[in-house]
Amino acid sequence: MRTVKIGTRGSKLALWQAEYVEELLKAQGLTTEIVIIETKGDKILDKAISKIGSKGLFTEELEDQLRDGSIDIAVHSAKDVQSSLPDDLHLIAFTQREIVNDVLLSDSALDFDKQENIVIGTSSVRRIAMLKHHYPKAQAVNVRGNLQTRLQKMQEGHCDALLLAYAGVHRMRYDDKIVYRFPTEKFTPAVGQGTVAVEASRNMETGLAQAIKAAINDPETEYCLLAERAYLRTLEGGCSIPAFGLATYSDGMVNFTAGIIEVDGSHEVRKTMQATPEGAEQMGDEMAAWVLNHGGKEILAKIRQQ
Repeated sequence: MRTVKIGTRGSKLALWQAEYVEELLKAQGLTTEIVIIETKGDKILDKAISKIGSKGLFTEELEDQLRDGSIDIAVHSAKDVQSSLPDDLHLIAFTQREIVNDVLLSDSALDFDKQENIVIGTSSVRRIAMLKHHYPKAQAVNVRGNLQTRLQKMQEGHCDALLLAYAGVHRMRYDDKIVYRFPTEKFTPAVGQGTVAVEASRNMETGLAQAIKAAINDPETEYCLLAERAYLRTLEGGCSIPAFGLATYSDGMVNFTAGIIEVDGSHEVRKTMQATPEGAEQMGDEMAAWVLNHGGKEILAKIRQQ
């Protein structure tokens, strides 16, 4: 079987993800090569993600190279992959999921539950809205860039702490800087958070696609991501929409909590559903319909006006 060319962004975290996928492929006897590609999201660091437009921000250039055959697969953080993919591309595998929580990083020993007026750096509309809703005493400021860039900005005094996904923090070995872990019951993560997604062209040889999936894919994570991504796709949401969704698998069932929150944190719509793995994707669609009919439509309309 030929060499599998793995496309990735060039940040340390993106390279960690690509190397992790490479190890899984090599363990099954596949030969690999990593190809680094810069994306629009890597170049524009002086604007909030919501101000740039989120569609394909971290994926478009990788997808162009999937089409022309420069790479065979593109490796993404699953939460960065747009909810609707072009017809000629698809996600063929999801790695086993990491702990999904959002966490606070700081060089100081903060007591987040007691201290007031803590300045928190984040570029996520969802995280800012949830801070305003659940932790109104905290102040959010826009901080973008890779993890190392954000840490540098914190050290320069732009903020007291950074709000990030545990998975990236753990993979970059900054666990010692975690001062608070947000409970998922209140601070429900973004769709796809904590897992790595592998994208490929639908023209890929069937045998190669099957071999890659067999080496990488975690079925339980896949059930959960099918529900989450169907929810976001029907909601027509992206990085600039403060939607959230977390599915978990236990005892043969997929449990799914999802919703959307006003940008100013004033109102949250939230629901929990359950389905079999076979019904996970349909549950995601049904969740979106419920959320839209219970206030989500109005929240989205307000965001799009802004």
